[in-house]
Amino acid sequence: MRKLANDIHRLFNITILVKLLIAITIYNSYPKAIYVSMDMKQAVFSKGTREQKVVALSFDDGPHPKYTIEILDILKEYDIKATFFVLGIHAEKYPEIIKRQVEEGHEIGNHSYSHIDMRRATKKQILEEFKKTQEIIYSVANIRPKVFRPPYGNYNKEVIEIVSSDDIPIVLWTFYQDSKDWSNPGVDSIIETTLSKVQNGDIILFHDYVYKNESHTVEALKTIIPRLIEEGYKFVTISELINISREI
Repeated sequence: MRKLANDIHRLFNITILVKLLIAITIYNSYPKAIYVSMDMKQAVFSKGTREQKVVALSFDDGPHPKYTIEILDILKEYDIKATFFVLGIHAEKYPEIIKRQVEEGHEIGNHSYSHIDMRRATKKQILEEFKKTQEIIYSVANIRPKVFRPPYGNYNKEVIEIVSSDDIPIVLWTFYQDSKDWSNPGVDSIIETTLSKVQNGDIILFHDYVYKNESHTVEALKTIIPRLIEEGYKFVTISELINISREI
């Protein structure tokens, strides 16, 4: 009987230990304010400070001749500024949209020229994709992007080296804030993914360019934005979020 009691006690202690280890793992997996690659000096951002009730909306792959305009109209309605990570190939096609984004106070980020996977590209290709997009945006809007998001979130030492030479940070997104909206998973799915886990300092990933006949993102924003406003969140651009996080 005593042996059985000892076995139960040991099992209980092991269970408690396992639960504690799981809790520690979950806590440590929660994004800190700034991720920094340990073997490189360049910072890679995926989340801002937890100390202020701010979030950053980001949109990839545009501009789109229809959906980007609809998104800009929604942002204008609520007087919200966002960050658009644009493709050079689309900026060439729709320069007037880029101009409008800048005029209305939004931030333009570099998202490469043609959406290549930079981990599989040569250093020459990476440099060409990055520099070409910088110059296209400058020729259109007289500004050079100060943030860069690699397609698919994929980067390596060469990407870091090239981008950091222009003193530009690589910006990803908060890992739980990817609704896969590019695939049009449904308006409710996008809303649920965004709102159910939102935290201070989140970088929220959306796409203003989708290869569909409609954009679920546009409709989802009509619910997401007013809900976040009701919850007291302030909207900032990526550069603003980085600056706030560095100051705290």
